[in-house]
Amino acid sequence: MIKHFLPLLPILSCVATLQAAELTPLETRWLSAGAAVLTHAKQELQLPIDITVQPQARAQDVPLALGYQNGRCKLVLSLRGNEHAEDVLAGVLAAQQPWMIEAMVAHEIGHCWRYVQGAWHLLPAGFEQRAAVPQLTPQESRQASLQSTLRATRREEAYADLVALGWTAQHYPQRYAAVLGWLQRLRQPPASGLASHSTLAWLQLASSVTVFAGDQPWLQRVEQLWQQGLRLEQ
Repeated sequence: MIKHFLPLLPILSCVATLQAAELTPLETRWLSAGAAVLTHAKQELQLPIDITVQPQARAQDVPLALGYQNGRCKLVLSLRGNEHAEDVLAGVLAAQQPWMIEAMVAHEIGHCWRYVQGAWHLLPAGFEQRAAVPQLTPQESRQASLQSTLRATRREEAYADLVALGWTAQHYPQRYAAVLGWLQRLRQPPASGLASHSTLAWLQLASSVTVFAGDQPWLQRVEQLWQQGLRLEQ
């Protein structure tokens, strides 16, 4: 997730309006892979999404990110000049790479949904934030604040990962095991221990495509699984 936007190319209102001449082959590949989920998000979920292409990736830019600005979600591609754009697909068979790109787009749509619902970094009803510990030293206070931020970020990443899996289960159940395995590899805790994206507890709850079976809307099932994971944190 990104927080700020530097000057970008004009916002592109939807995938269908993108002109081939404006995009690189890599950008076309990524947007084509995510077209179905973007169309669903705009038409069925009625999410306000703009697509922005950075003319030049900055250092440390991830290839795909989402921000929220003036009531609209901004899906940002930072592929041009990004030598590490497809590192996230390392070890994935070429035929399966579009599946993972689509899952990444679905993940960002999950972030957009949370923003639009006014729920970003908020816990649902019935859950409480951890109480602050009194009489902390300044260093302890900073550490506690960092840990709180990391937990809040991890919760949002977990929700978005479940959206990616729910989308896959709903539309491509035969791909589910491959997408889940790829996410599990990505979400291994880092050596630093600052695991803001380590969502393995939630991925374990979604270890089989069958958890999304039934007549419930898939986003409702995402919410239920997410809350199950929140209870493990309590």
